[in-house]
Amino acid sequence: MDCPPGQKILDPSIGCVPEDPSGFVSTIYGWGLGLLGMVAVLFLIVGGFIILTSQGDPTKLQKGKEYIFYSIAGLLLALFGYVFMRLITVDILKIPGFG
Repeated sequence: MDCPPGQKILDPSIGCVPEDPSGFVSTIYGWGLGLLGMVAVLFLIVGGFIILTSQGDPTKLQKGKEYIFYSIAGLLLALFGYVFMRLITVDILKIPGFG
């Protein structure tokens, strides 16, 4: 693992996770957004598959639409949460280390 020189890291077996609070939160939040994106894409695919195999059944069609809608809504909420966190910590409160 190629970590930046001079940076204190928690455990090199899981990657370069900095010990300082701002670096730790940024790293973990980035991993969380990546995981959330993968789950959202998975549920988009599942919802599309349910719609394609519904054979005109209105309940299955509605279920597929709900999968797609809620996966997109969850992804948008997570992204806007990240934007809101950056706005508060960097622009308004000017917390050092988050910029």
